[in-house]
Amino acid sequence: MIPEPQLSRLYQEVILDHNRNPRNFKEIPNPTQYSHGYNPLCGDDYHLYLVIDESGVIADAGFMGSGCAISKSSASIMTTLIKGKTVSEIAALKDNFLEFMTQAPLPASAKSAVGRMAMFEGVREFPIRVKCATLIWHALADALKDYSSGHKSTGGI
Repeated sequence: MIPEPQLSRLYQEVILDHNRNPRNFKEIPNPTQYSHGYNPLCGDDYHLYLVIDESGVIADAGFMGSGCAISKSSASIMTTLIKGKTVSEIAALKDNFLEFMTQAPLPASAKSAVGRMAMFEGVREFPIRVKCATLIWHALADALKDYSSGHKSTGGI
């Protein structure tokens, strides 16, 4: 097992890598679902694009925009995690992550419920930065809100 200080450094390195080399940093033409997330307090501003196939699986995901290292890496990691999963699977992951980032005290089961996103646990110590880590997840919630009714989402937060 990796000692806690080394694990923290590893997580920081992963977050910084996703900031420098964001995965799925692209606009998707004609997405089935879309949302625009903007945080006026810090200026984080992202567009989220999803392609959901007829069986309810995320066939593609992308994001564009600008923001701090935390918001960009959260978006990058999130888009890699949701591709290939069903809408219900990612809805559960989204709910778990938002709860993980905002609930205090943190339930013991919370880390395992969010998987790789647990690396953002240190952000919880800085409440103003929690909004950075969760912005893209709120955009995901917005993009999915009309999915079950069969409507294309063009919303924003």
